Amino acid sequence: MNKLIGSLMILFLGLPMIVNAHTIDYELVNLSSEDIVGQYLSLGFTHIIPLGLDHILFVISLFLLGNKLSNIIWQATAFTVAHSITLGLAMYGYIKPLPEIIEPIIALSIFFVAIENIIVKEIKPSRIVIVFLFGLVHGMGFANVLVDLGLPQKDYFLGLFSFNLGVELGQLVIILISWLIIGKWFYQKTWYRQRIIVPVSCIIAIISLYWIYERMI
Repeated sequence: MNKLIGSLMILFLGLPMIVNAHTIDYELVNLSSEDIVGQYLSLGFTHIIPLGLDHILFVISLFLLGNKLSNIIWQATAFTVAHSITLGLAMYGYIKPLPEIIEPIIALSIFFVAIENIIVKEIKPSRIVIVFLFGLVHGMGFANVLVDLGLPQKDYFLGLFSFNLGVELGQLVIILISWLIIGKWFYQKTWYRQRIIVPVSCIIAIISLYWIYERMI
């Protein structure tokens, strides 16, 4: 089991430790509709894998406490709906998220879910509400990327949709990898909580605490 946990840490935490995950800088001009879909889909995906370590750890935290794949999907759906709302509102100028406020809250959301995994032994109905609320904040973080990148004046919605779809694909990959490596084989084991949920959640909580401190100062 120690080797298993070590392998998971290498897989999920051995990605480049980019504390500020929102630093992509590309020139995207004069693209065809097909190019817009491909480019923004790629940007959304790479914002999660490998550049979005904070979002990766949040998704893993959601995954850990789910005792069924359906529970994980419900959480991911609530997260998706929420961040799609704020991403769209921000890009159309209805809200203006401030990175100095949003980024520490994103780190706090990771810490909160990780600690909940340690304290709570099964998913409560309130978990969906919490995930939705934090999803609203993460959507503002995604919006800060697109504000820096810009969207094509033509096919504005297409670029926004493609970026969001790329983000979702990245999150889905994280969930599927987590499921195939540990969920499918070890969810029903009596030691699953003690040897996987609690240790991994502790590591995620420590990392997120550092991010909270670093982003606040």
